[in-house]
Amino acid sequence: MQLSKTLLTLRRKAAPLPMSTIHIALDRARAALSSIGKTPELDAELLLSQVLSCERSFLHAHPEAHLAESQSQRYEELLRRRASGEPLAYIVGVKEFWSLPLRVTPDVLIPRPETELLVELALARIPAHAASEIADLGTGSGAIAIAIAKERPESRINATDVSKPALTVAAGNARRLGHTNIRFLIGDWFSPLRGRFHLIISNPPYVGISDPHLQDPALQFEPRKALISAADGLHDLGLIARKAGVFLNPGGWLIVEHGYDQGARVRELFEHYGLREIETHLDLAGHERATLGRRVG
Repeated sequence: MQLSKTLLTLRRKAAPLPMSTIHIALDRARAALSSIGKTPELDAELLLSQVLSCERSFLHAHPEAHLAESQSQRYEELLRRRASGEPLAYIVGVKEFWSLPLRVTPDVLIPRPETELLVELALARIPAHAASEIADLGTGSGAIAIAIAKERPESRINATDVSKPALTVAAGNARRLGHTNIRFLIGDWFSPLRGRFHLIISNPPYVGISDPHLQDPALQFEPRKALISAADGLHDLGLIARKAGVFLNPGGWLIVEHGYDQGARVRELFEHYGLREIETHLDLAGHERATLGRRVG
């Protein structure tokens, strides 16, 4: 029904426009986005799909279909935003993580593919059919908590964040995707938590304030508090490692994401604060990305 309505709208007779057909519009968009990101063709198609409320397959099946003037103007507006460096996920409002379509806003970091490594490491340490108690610190969009909730529905997950707007996004994602085994709690790291947990997981801020990566235009659109940490990016990682022992069950695991060059220092923090069986795992690019450790005794 939606495709039929879209097609009728597209085929309406209108005065000739610079973006008169899907084919012409995509050609112009690819050229405009050629210097932005690595996938200008995909970006162009996703933005036009957003404007037309259709699947990408519709664009390929109907390249000769005409755009209404309002649709052409809307597409140009979205292209200007993308050309300015604004991340595609914020423009379309959705980012896939763990095969889950998560809604994102500028109140939350955009989930990265490398963060799926944390979910993999967690699932390997959470029994499939047990009511494990899990804590996700700094949940942001809820990506990690919701992915674990999907794969371990009998677990009980407490997801914390200091940002109320971020928690609103996360809770909305969980509700829309039908995951009811997550509690969303406002507060800084451990402060809203009570009791002990089988596993604590976190993707905290770990970028140092002078890190040159912060000059990336795309990062200018993301919440700085979710990116930057003091002490060369190690402040929040150190705080989490220091307090984890108070909240972990004996034998419980702490898993954190960190920068590609922070593995050795995070292992030192874990050991200093009494964690054992410490391991660092590589992401798909071969960078040290996640470190885990276990509370013993």
